[in-house]
Amino acid sequence: MNQSDRKGVSHVFRHPEPQAAHGSQAPRLALRPAAVAIHLLLAGVAAGGWAGAAQAQTPAAASARSYDIPAGPLSSVLTRFLGESGVLLTGSTDLAQGKHSPGVQGELTPDAALAALLAGTGLRAVADAQGRYVLQPAPVLDPSGEVRLPTITVQHKREFRVSKGATNLPMEIKDTPQSISTIDQETLRDFGVSNSNDALRLGTGVNVEEWETNRTGYNARGFDVMLTQIDGLGMTNDWGLVEGQLDTFLFDKIELIRGANGLLTGVGNASGTINFVRKRPTNKDGGEIQLTGGSHDLKRLALDYNKVLSQDGQWAGRLVVTHEDKDSHLRALHDERTAFYGVVEGQIGLDGVLTLGLTYQDSKQRSPMWGSLTLPYADGTLANFDVSASTSQDWTRWNNRSYNAFVEYSHMLSPDWEAKATYSHTKGNGATKLFYAYSLTGYLNDDNTGLVGWPYRSKSESQSDILDLSLTGRFDAFGRQHEAVFGLSHSKQTSLTYSYAGATFPVMPAFPYAGDVYAEPDWGAKSVASDGDQDITRLYAATRLALTDKLKGIIGINAIRLKRDGTAIYGGGTNLDNETTEKASPYVGVTYDITPDLLAYASYSDIFQAQDQRDVNGAYLAPMKGVNAEAGIKAEWLNRTLLTTFAVFSAKQKGLATIAGFDTVAQQNYYEPKDVKSRGFEIEATGRISADTQLTAGFTLLRLTGDDGKDIYEWVPRRTLKLRADTRVPMLPKLRVGSGVRWQSDVSKTGGAWQDAYVLADAFAAYELNDKATLRLNINNLFDKKYLRTVQYGAIYGASRTMSISLDYKL
Repeated sequence: MNQSDRKGVSHVFRHPEPQAAHGSQAPRLALRPAAVAIHLLLAGVAAGGWAGAAQAQTPAAASARSYDIPAGPLSSVLTRFLGESGVLLTGSTDLAQGKHSPGVQGELTPDAALAALLAGTGLRAVADAQGRYVLQPAPVLDPSGEVRLPTITVQHKREFRVSKGATNLPMEIKDTPQSISTIDQETLRDFGVSNSNDALRLGTGVNVEEWETNRTGYNARGFDVMLTQIDGLGMTNDWGLVEGQLDTFLFDKIELIRGANGLLTGVGNASGTINFVRKRPTNKDGGEIQLTGGSHDLKRLALDYNKVLSQDGQWAGRLVVTHEDKDSHLRALHDERTAFYGVVEGQIGLDGVLTLGLTYQDSKQRSPMWGSLTLPYADGTLANFDVSASTSQDWTRWNNRSYNAFVEYSHMLSPDWEAKATYSHTKGNGATKLFYAYSLTGYLNDDNTGLVGWPYRSKSESQSDILDLSLTGRFDAFGRQHEAVFGLSHSKQTSLTYSYAGATFPVMPAFPYAGDVYAEPDWGAKSVASDGDQDITRLYAATRLALTDKLKGIIGINAIRLKRDGTAIYGGGTNLDNETTEKASPYVGVTYDITPDLLAYASYSDIFQAQDQRDVNGAYLAPMKGVNAEAGIKAEWLNRTLLTTFAVFSAKQKGLATIAGFDTVAQQNYYEPKDVKSRGFEIEATGRISADTQLTAGFTLLRLTGDDGKDIYEWVPRRTLKLRADTRVPMLPKLRVGSGVRWQSDVSKTGGAWQDAYVLADAFAAYELNDKATLRLNINNLFDKKYLRTVQYGAIYGASRTMSISLDYKL
């Protein structure tokens, strides 16, 4: 899961004459592709000393080892070589772009192997006194036959980041014993995706349940995803609800880690984790601007610009700004969202890297829906309204504003160990004027009457602070090299919500009604609706042991202390009085390299989640415990440009809060604990199947049963299929076209709505006007399918066919 966010120090110097390079033997790494990231990370020790080091005496000759790396793109061949050899290599990754390597075969020293794989590329690897190598352009002969030494800028990476995923260890997706998918910025751009909900719809095994227009739940393997992170840090949400949407232009990629993650957090469930990876400064000035217009009066502007701030390249900054304004297929709904992200990053001495960042997002909704549609009639049939049907009134509003500031400092203690400290502060506030329309019986009358209205107004404040300290590195034991991570994390979250006294509950006219049938009430005094805080302290540790050349074992433990006080926003107003829970969660995984391109794995982890839901007597339910077991095979194909994963999983959540009824006096649901088991398998293929064609395909099949062995949670689709592909048109090389298809099986809710199996298709075409400008056409819901996008708590119609045109321009 390497992320090519780089940190750089630039030094300009004239290369010395070539020397015989004989590096001392480096320790062998168990990691293959991740080695590139680790090597470039460790290069921080050498900052500022390259020019001198390049002229120093070369190290003693290293022992030879056997290689069998086929020809292919130079970057891929280097990645594999570095992973197998343990060699440290620095230099700009731009040098390898677009170059082809003949590969390397035979028993060779590092010098000879590098010379072989770089043959014909116009590059060379020069060793320094410490056994590290610098990738450089090779000297060339001028017409007189004299060696000409080019003056170049060598960019030392401040850091080549590694997203640590499921285990907190820097491992590639293939080497991680869990199912992991990524959605990169290129995919988001191609398919015209600008918000987190639409982005996650692309992910294998992830279902997006939009309860209304501003609150969403995600589920994977049948359970609500309760942990959303940014750069590996985040707070859990006991109800699995996400309010508002993130602008995805701020991120390089999104990682979807399915299954319980005992090492990522101390609380959560057996569904998975969503991690948004921020954009970071690079070593080049430049960026892009996007202009988009489309259906429902869509207007969008997005700017991303990177600037090297110092002459020596030690400091760089990046600015991302977006603004979006649009209507909707739903009656009167209007969204306006502005986002800002700025980050500055620099080298501190030879071994330290400091990063400072700030994010701001302001979202405003007019005429939002609070709750969803009531569609069932008493006779079991469903009403069939227009896709624009909405329960909102024209005076309703739902506004959210959030700020996040973070600081991150990493320090190379030695070539093998890195210490890192990260602090994140997030503050948010919201203001709502809402209107909820529902039926006390759960059914519409035959004439579409029977709905009762509920006007509601609130103001909310929230704040979270997270501090994470970690030590990551590698060590030698029993003749092999291993990796380890140790960490301490503390997070604190507070929330306060005020509500305003409203009017009586009006009886509504036949649905669908207009947006002005109920005037905004005269709001009364405000009072505290909820006021709570949550503290989590956790210690975590994990190690990846090289048991043999092919067998790796991962063992980890996460010990937490959770304290909650006050009331949660959805907790019904009952106080928690300094409730404290302590829990230790293990993680065990094993991988076996059947061949260099085929890996088998198995893993087990458990986790638990405190619950805010109450039973019929008003008592809080006991914490839920979750377990996850998974086994699978991962394989790389087509010269390691295509990765396939097959996973079989079994997940169980014990004591999970499950809705049991509705309290008409308290006007809220009550719950009961149930044991829910999820079993199934997932298949995913992702990567490049030719030089110009990319493919991602994912299929999930699962079964959800309760403690009585019968099906449960019928609103979760049992089978989902997601496909997307794009290619460059051979006869028109400047034209790229692509399509995405999403299919799901039927879903239903007992006593509620249902939706038969359906398929949706999206398409895009992008034409390169020149080397800077690209024009792109996107069509969503290509065949204009009418469907319900959720049935879990009522129903909402999905959007009809939409179109947009974008101009992307490189700065």
